[in-house]
Amino acid sequence: MSISESTVTFFNRTVTEYDGEEPVELSDHIVYRLSLDYDDERTMTELIEEFLGRVDKSQLDALIIGKWSDDCDESSESIVNLLVAHAAELPAMRALFIGDMTYEECEISWIMQSDVTPLLNAFPLLEEFRVRGSNHLEIQPFTHAHLRKLVIESGGLPSELVEALTASTIPALTHLELWLGTDEYGFSGSVDLYQRLVAKLRTPTLEYLGLRDASIADELAEWLAQDEVVACLDTLDLSLGILGDVGAEALFNSPYVPKLQTLDLEHHYISEAWQEKLKTLPITVDLSDPQEIDDEDDSRYVAVSE
Repeated sequence: MSISESTVTFFNRTVTEYDGEEPVELSDHIVYRLSLDYDDERTMTELIEEFLGRVDKSQLDALIIGKWSDDCDESSESIVNLLVAHAAELPAMRALFIGDMTYEECEISWIMQSDVTPLLNAFPLLEEFRVRGSNHLEIQPFTHAHLRKLVIESGGLPSELVEALTASTIPALTHLELWLGTDEYGFSGSVDLYQRLVAKLRTPTLEYLGLRDASIADELAEWLAQDEVVACLDTLDLSLGILGDVGAEALFNSPYVPKLQTLDLEHHYISEAWQEKLKTLPITVDLSDPQEIDDEDDSRYVAVSE
């Protein structure tokens, strides 16, 4: 599976594509997505400036940045710098998504990111921050009092990024979602690293923990099945990875998993027998999109990598 469609909802709002020929009206129901067309003569920074010139910047509270380069060869650095430069004029900003691109626009592991820490520092009231692509992505340890939802989507998440998050302080966090991917596309790390991450970022308000698209899904499941943090969550999301019967058995026998509301295991390699057992848990278990193991080499594949 690749990311084939642009985001349709963000910050609990409907995503609307910005069109310079149409009227622009800010509302509580929509969020604008800025994206360059193929062969667009403008740069993304020019498009952002145009958009900001047509809205009441003091009221703009959410924004999505889509495709900014035809050849996936430009980083997000100029975009980050421009938004930071306008930060004082954007006091209401609560939600940012940098990199909303489909595979046709740019494969997730080709998206050229940059150091996005300046955005987190420039917008202290930010509640939701989402970034797609970990190629050249940097995050320095940060403290953010209002950030509630943090999402990093990648085909391979480097351990350096996770270490930086582990050194960060996010006391209001309710939703932590990381796409781990595979080592072919940059993943590095271990279960121990994610144990330290969750121990550090765990808050009394944490409701959703997503360690998705993971090539170490079974190992993560074995750890989480015995970690009491799970009993405090509403949703544990291990979807898009290569979870098999080892992880399924651990989750089924966990004293904490039955306290969840939802266990998301979409895109998995669990046998029918263990699927049936998981369905008897007194919670919602998503077992959609089962995968078949390659009989020749026993291969399993995460849903999103390249």
